Amino acid sequence: MTSDAVTGNEETRDEPSRTTTAARGSGRVVVVGSINVDLFARVARHPRPGETVLGGDGSTRPGGKGANQAVAAALAGADVAMVGCVGDDAQARVGLSLLRRAGVDLGRVREVADTPTGLALITVADSGENSIIVVPGANHALTMEDVADLGLTTGDVVVLQGEIPVDVVDETARRAVAAGARVCLNLAPVVDLAADTLRAADPLVVNEHEALAAAGLLGVDAGGHEEESIDAVAATSLAEALVGAGVRSVVVTLGGAGAVVALEGAESFTCTGERVEVVDTTGAGDCFAGTLAARLALGDDLGAAAAVGNRAAAKAVQGHGAQESYDWEGRS
Repeated sequence: MTSDAVTGNEETRDEPSRTTTAARGSGRVVVVGSINVDLFARVARHPRPGETVLGGDGSTRPGGKGANQAVAAALAGADVAMVGCVGDDAQARVGLSLLRRAGVDLGRVREVADTPTGLALITVADSGENSIIVVPGANHALTMEDVADLGLTTGDVVVLQGEIPVDVVDETARRAVAAGARVCLNLAPVVDLAADTLRAADPLVVNEHEALAAAGLLGVDAGGHEEESIDAVAATSLAEALVGAGVRSVVVTLGGAGAVVALEGAESFTCTGERVEVVDTTGAGDCFAGTLAARLALGDDLGAAAAVGNRAAAKAVQGHGAQESYDWEGRS
């Protein structure tokens, strides 16, 4: 490295028992992804184009989809390593703070000279819904060299998202498959990944919008559905179509309605969601993905892992921010 490292049929179940792994595992979760600092503003409602609204908060907190998922995985009990980049600025300390507190291995986080740490501008409305603009900064400095030798084994789960260069995501997935590791791909934000990368996902974790985008990337007929019309039945159909196109397994998250799980060679099913009072949805999807990956690394089947992910995400939306809203009970 060139810079210094910083140290079907729908079935609804509460605890599904489908499996794509053989035995309880003890592998690592290796997250290759973004590390950001989130700048928050709370607003009564999101502004319309050309409109100025007054906001509150103005705090900066650790974020980034990769870092969020790594923290969630560590809090769920997995041995987690983070691979990513930060800038040589004061914000890097903020971005890494809760990764350190969660006990994530930061030996493969690289500091990039003369480059700012990634930044996310987040507005959260009184409804709890958020709007996010990401400025990648150092995240776009991640290279093939950073993922060339991750020491992956068959017990590892490699977690990927879309806030780092696309070619690095594709290469990491290829190397993971070659090593026999499991790929957990969260297609967020939606980027133009290679079809082979999508098909390597086990699971591909997507919300309604991302599921439709994945269908487009794979040339799958979305059945005329639009994002607003996707319920559990439509999500099941879409997930099954993605599996039919060669994706190993698919999880479509539906917020309080739960998550649809589709597996190659098995019936699809729905994990029951939790209806809770929503304070802030920031990072909830990352909490789900990271928790799910941790449970897979620890040996859970995909259905059970998704059920635990649902519970973790439901807890997260009841608090403010991303990583701070995760389940830190028992952590110092």
